[in-house]
Amino acid sequence: MNQLTQVAGLLQGARCVTAFTGAGVSVESGIAPFTGAGGLWNQYDPKFIEINFFLSNPVRSWQEMKKIFFTDMDAATPNAAHRTLAALEKRGLLKGVITQNIDGLHQRAGSKNVVEFHGTIHTLTCLSCGRKYRLEDVNLDEIPPTCFCGHVLKPDFVFYGEGIPPRAYEQAAQLAEETDVMLIIGTAGQVMPACSLPYAAKEHGAKLVEINPAPSAYTGQITDVYVPRKAGEFLAELAREMKL
Repeated sequence: MNQLTQVAGLLQGARCVTAFTGAGVSVESGIAPFTGAGGLWNQYDPKFIEINFFLSNPVRSWQEMKKIFFTDMDAATPNAAHRTLAALEKRGLLKGVITQNIDGLHQRAGSKNVVEFHGTIHTLTCLSCGRKYRLEDVNLDEIPPTCFCGHVLKPDFVFYGEGIPPRAYEQAAQLAEETDVMLIIGTAGQVMPACSLPYAAKEHGAKLVEINPAPSAYTGQITDVYVPRKAGEFLAELAREMKL
């Protein structure tokens, strides 16, 4: 049995399927990963998204964020991996996506039940009065962008030094416990606490299918089926195999 047939069979026979995605799922959309070959942190010092640095140096922090997150990332479009996951959900074969990504590409591809574990670039919040803004309503020609109350806006993704949003953590943990097949896509499994979710799924009896060009912390440890392929390539073939 080839891997396409094997994975398709697992998905079709499952009671609850969840996808757990990382930066690798968006690489084929032109978004650089944070670590590894071509990673952003090989080019930039990530201190600009440390919460204390942001609070002390909002102009400098926003200058870097605008260049990295609000230009290339916001202009990216979903690839075949995002579209296949959305099609699986629409067919009733995928209960939800837990993503470490902040780019919003799963939603743009059509996924409805997406847990953004690390938040999103598409909304911003005033740290003074709590008012929320959609990205499209904020003028990023003015750095740093400010609220009507005059205070600086912060993007709604998790900075270093911040905790995971409680609601996202709860939703992700529940999906990990309920799933009987988890698709692990494009993550090295090194960022805590997100990387613990596949272990939780495994402890609750789930089969783990990993789609990653290179082995991760999960490969050979808890992964049941390892597919050493790019996410978009393999999932596009899977969509054809399953006639999605």
